[in-house]
Amino acid sequence: MYKLIRPLFFAFDPEKIHHFVTQGLRYFNRIPGGKKLGHAVFTIENPGLEREVFGLNFKNPVGLAAGFDKNAEMMGEMASLGFGFVEIGTVTPLPQPGNLKPRMFRLKKDQALINRMGFNNLGMDVVAERIKRYRQTSTSNFKPETSYPKPQTPNLLIGGNIGKNKITPNEDAASDYVKCFDRLFDVVDYFVVNVSSPNTPGLRELQEKEPLKILLQTLQQRNHKNGISRPILLKIAPDLSNEQLDDIIEIVQQSGIAGVIATNTTISREGLTSAKNKNETGGLSGKPLTGRSTELIRYLSRKSANAFPIIGVGGIHSAKDALEKLDAGASLIQLYTGFIYEGPGLVKRICKALLKEK
Repeated sequence: MYKLIRPLFFAFDPEKIHHFVTQGLRYFNRIPGGKKLGHAVFTIENPGLEREVFGLNFKNPVGLAAGFDKNAEMMGEMASLGFGFVEIGTVTPLPQPGNLKPRMFRLKKDQALINRMGFNNLGMDVVAERIKRYRQTSTSNFKPETSYPKPQTPNLLIGGNIGKNKITPNEDAASDYVKCFDRLFDVVDYFVVNVSSPNTPGLRELQEKEPLKILLQTLQQRNHKNGISRPILLKIAPDLSNEQLDDIIEIVQQSGIAGVIATNTTISREGLTSAKNKNETGGLSGKPLTGRSTELIRYLSRKSANAFPIIGVGGIHSAKDALEKLDAGASLIQLYTGFIYEGPGLVKRICKALLKEK
């Protein structure tokens, strides 16, 4: 069904149609019975899908990657479409408009997107309040004042993907991450440190060994409140060398953070067949990233001897792609571009395939 209407969606500017579709989903969920209908059509509830990873119990291992719901507007809607967890952001301390439009481009032949959004978001205060309201009105078992008991019936888990404002120089970047960390601590289940987006000038320099070590250690030193802590993950670029990946493994283990998300978008344009838009600047996501992200997952998993969990993201357009990421060593997976190209039924297809594997 989705593939019949996809050409209509793809006839419009990607960013405009994103806002149109997400607004439509919000309206649909407010119609009496709409939320239940979406849940019935797209969601599989089965204990066999549950995963316990870095101390959290996920109702299924399929999550929505950061970038889709930058401002915490779609949490309930994404739960109704079957996602086991949603990552909000990237969130910065101050609101910022992002880069000039147009800033998102389709490469249809490659089943890919190029974006140079530039961390456009409404800022940490708006996002924190929206997640708080969602917690209060949903059936979430999130209890910020206590440690995490393993819930009997897992609900949607929410991650906070945090970054720095464009105007903040790299030497002061840690301050921006700390501000977001402190502001979101009481409302999210886990954190993701984003130093790998190619769309904020100089950001990827923070992936270098010494600045990254300092940043993660700074956050870990603050990672205690009322006797609890939140899992912190590091999101890495797919363009890192094996030597840089070895440094990542060392830093993750030394800092004691919970794990890694592999991977963000790539600056590579190797192997693209689309003539239109392929030379646009920004990060490339989608099918061209499938093999590289799986390769990084496998390398990190084997080289570290499975020392930490990995969330696999990049080019997941089918249940087969998802299973390959999990077989390579990922504990959980996330969708974005594949969700746009394949539609909401992709989550259910992956969950069905996982149950067949048991």
